[in-house]
Amino acid sequence: MLALSPDLSVRLAAAVDSMPAFPKSVQKILALTRDVACAPKDLVQVIEKDPVVTVKVLRVVNSAYYGLAKQITSIDQAVVFLGFNTIKNLALSIAAVGMLPDSPMSGFDGQRYLMHSLTCASMARQLAHRLPVADPQDCFIAGLLHDFGKVVVAQFMPTEFRRSLELSLWKDVSLHVALQEVVGVDHATIGAMLAHKWRFAEELVQTIAHLHDPAKCDTDMMACVSAANQISKHMGFDFGSSAMVHSLEPTVSARLGGKLGDIIDSLGDLSALIEEARLFSKI
Repeated sequence: MLALSPDLSVRLAAAVDSMPAFPKSVQKILALTRDVACAPKDLVQVIEKDPVVTVKVLRVVNSAYYGLAKQITSIDQAVVFLGFNTIKNLALSIAAVGMLPDSPMSGFDGQRYLMHSLTCASMARQLAHRLPVADPQDCFIAGLLHDFGKVVVAQFMPTEFRRSLELSLWKDVSLHVALQEVVGVDHATIGAMLAHKWRFAEELVQTIAHLHDPAKCDTDMMACVSAANQISKHMGFDFGSSAMVHSLEPTVSARLGGKLGDIIDSLGDLSALIEEARLFSKI
């Protein structure tokens, strides 16, 4: 990581410290879904104590996406129907949506940001099934959070964020390049600081930190998230600049067994994945 000026270091630390923690209910859901001994009733008890999560879980399970003939009215039914992993991903998405910046000055497009993050998360999860070490759910979380540094900048440095967006479009460069020029650091560095504050696993922190230089973090998780990021852009869900799709780094291609086009072709029909992302982005 590049050395930061003392003033920028102080500003970034203050911004990261000002970001709220994940809600306690979401933290408990994450912990429970990692426990092999966790029973559905344990998850139900946590969700029912959080009225916001309860309402949104029921809204999702009763949406047209699932097409149920009979409405589900209780969390215990929702947990059984959706399953532990979907509940965890949904809870994380609810938390992420609740932290998006509310400053119009920044020019932050929350809906576009969410669609990119959610499609990236879902594809990273799908790609993880191909690799021996990658955990699909951990890859979903990494994909969901890979751009969260942009949220921090937009929330606490809105003027700089807007300038970065404008520079990105004017010079036709990726937003992380523009942020580096305007702010002095890109969103990957800031996102890694935030993931560390939230006490996520070190592999996830390093994946976010080195997303734009995958060779420095040659892991299965990095391969999944890096490829998913480019595939999401290829599908038109870029955020903050013209749709710049980059070829995969050699380390990523080696782990996934092909170039970007090969991997996209092998994924087949992604319409269900996109619809799920749209559903989660509107919660």
